Amino acid sequence: MTSPMARSLADWLALQEAAHPRSIDLGLARVASVARRLGLDRPKSAVITVGGTNGKGSTAAHLEALWLAAGQSVGLFTSPHFLRYNERIRIDGVEADDAAIVAAFERIEAARGTTTLTFFEYNTLAALQLFADRGVDLALLEVGLGGRLDATNLIDADVSVVCSIGFDHRDWLGETLEEIGAEKAGIFRSGRPAVLGTEHMPQSVYAAIARLGAVPIVAERDFSWRVEPGRWSYRGARLSLTDLPPSALAGSIQYRNAATALAALESLAGNARRSTAAGRALAALDESTVAEALRRVRLAGRFQIVPGRVEWILDIAHNPPAAEVLASQLRERPCRGRTLAVMGILGDKDAPAIAKALAPVLDRWFLCGLDGPRGICAAELSRRLEPIVRDPTLAGSVREGCEAALAAASPGDRVVVCGSVHTVGPALEWLGVYSAS
Repeated sequence: MTSPMARSLADWLALQEAAHPRSIDLGLARVASVARRLGLDRPKSAVITVGGTNGKGSTAAHLEALWLAAGQSVGLFTSPHFLRYNERIRIDGVEADDAAIVAAFERIEAARGTTTLTFFEYNTLAALQLFADRGVDLALLEVGLGGRLDATNLIDADVSVVCSIGFDHRDWLGETLEEIGAEKAGIFRSGRPAVLGTEHMPQSVYAAIARLGAVPIVAERDFSWRVEPGRWSYRGARLSLTDLPPSALAGSIQYRNAATALAALESLAGNARRSTAAGRALAALDESTVAEALRRVRLAGRFQIVPGRVEWILDIAHNPPAAEVLASQLRERPCRGRTLAVMGILGDKDAPAIAKALAPVLDRWFLCGLDGPRGICAAELSRRLEPIVRDPTLAGSVREGCEAALAAASPGDRVVVCGSVHTVGPALEWLGVYSAS
């Protein structure tokens, strides 16, 4: 039998996939008990937890870029990954290497005893361990699923952000926006800032803030932004910034996400427990520093544009609200020719609603099969999308779908790859544009 010390990262991941009887097992008791044994439940660093249905990744990426531009150390935990597990854990903008992640897993294994952990719980603990080892000033935790019972919620965040509320993961979070909002709002804490990326939240979110005694910081009420041709401005409780460049992340939604990130950093600086590092960061955030951060922010697979003879646009858009945002972004960026779509959607997603949101802006469909226990073949996806999608081209894989779309495209056309991280990841690899940090 292979000894734990000899396991590679791939060995560890395979073991973790099979270690717990359920791949998703929402609840904090098990993971929190292991975190306490490791001394990870009360981080020395400041912590911002970022939740919501859509916008989490973009907001967290802006937070990371802003903190780095301010000269402070930052750890970022996100999920899922496109091609490499290492994408999930970054320190100062650099992915954790295999050796560091394996060392963290070994410590977790030694501490857990008879407690079983899910794949995501191992992942969360490993990120917290690496952030503690490096002594980062700020830990950014992106919620995996929901909020109240997500493993990231074992930490009492200094600032919690909910970017948006929409329909997704109904099997786990509830059938109504009120139910989903209540779960997402479970990351808020008494006396600490609760930053809302939009004022248009279910009432359950505001009820949770009141019940928990959190301090609401609401978009377009407590912080605001104004967009003008080629530039924008931000006004918050402590910062007033003008003549800012657009974010390097494409789409008008990024003004909201960048503003939400700025509001979260302002809120952290106002927290007496974390005033030192956050105060230094805030003092550094003048127009020049924020502009630098906005130009440098990077995030794969969120309206990511790959230019060429045929333009490619890659966006996960794995739920109806995200598909609506993608449709709006495509309208903002018209093309001379047709818009072709390479789409693969997991079987537990609301494929018809995703397709319905995108149908008005797409001219031709290439439907792909996705592997794995949640994947479905192209023929089954086509059946589910009737009659929204007519005469699609079916492909056995994302690679085959991309090849078919490229062959069908003419100069001036564009190809949109969307529907899942499991669609965008292989497309990034096929295009040859994905690289390590």
